[in-house]
Amino acid sequence: MWTLLAFISALCLGFYDISKKIALRDNRVLDVLTLSVCFSSLMLSVPLILSRLCPEMMVNTPFYVPTMDLQAHLFTILKSAIVLSSWVCAYVALKHLPISVVSPMQATRPMWTLIGALIIFGERLNAWQWLGVLLALGSIFAFSFCNKSNLKHQTSNINNRYYAALALAIIIGACSGLYDKYLMRRYDHNAVQVYYTLYQAFMMLITWLIVNRKSHSPIKKTGVIALISLFLIISDNVYMLALRDPDSLIAVVSTIRRGGAVIGFAYGLIFLREPDPLPKILCMLGICAGLLCLAIGA
Repeated sequence: MWTLLAFISALCLGFYDISKKIALRDNRVLDVLTLSVCFSSLMLSVPLILSRLCPEMMVNTPFYVPTMDLQAHLFTILKSAIVLSSWVCAYVALKHLPISVVSPMQATRPMWTLIGALIIFGERLNAWQWLGVLLALGSIFAFSFCNKSNLKHQTSNINNRYYAALALAIIIGACSGLYDKYLMRRYDHNAVQVYYTLYQAFMMLITWLIVNRKSHSPIKKTGVIALISLFLIISDNVYMLALRDPDSLIAVVSTIRRGGAVIGFAYGLIFLREPDPLPKILCMLGICAGLLCLAIGA
């Protein structure tokens, strides 16, 4: 069951990436990130309020949000800060780089998560899972090499900063994945998701007000930004639910979830007409083969 949840999370994450790319065309990174987090907090405040006002009605539903103690809230605030740091870097990279580059490179995150899972949590993969991880990660590395010839002209300092931001987003995201497993073994996934989103909204609103204390430009495509929130809420919820399964492996869940890069990749080639599709298609087929092996192994 946890494997199926991971695939659902991957599907939603792919559409989440596409929504971000569309919204960032005509908006600043800070505006899109702030508004999407606020939309998410508004959506998630509904089950939170109902859980407090009508607990007897909500307690037997999948949307019940239990209370958390002070320690849990502190751990959740830390998660908010980690995720926001990763998002800021990822949004900056996605705004200025092709989505068919950003999505597959973000898919390298499971490699770092795998290393952490083996060292910190002592996870052990079976033969199919190892084959799937190696196929997926090998294809991702091959993708990075086949893109070098297309990106030689993008060597200015400003573009190098975008690649540095992408690398930082990947590393921080991998740390976030390992921290998620720690949290899901101790706290309810609904409570963590709701409260960490609310804390994110609070942090982003303060930042946005400070940056825009004098003036700001109007935000466009708010409907697409709302889709960012919706896809992320669904993806995060089923992802955390998968990690609550005592048999789940963060190395496998993280790799499957990042398979959503296939959707962003396809969008970039078909709708944005990004160049040299054949080597990218071969690499993405390798990623798909790896995900299939992971599904078999699980």
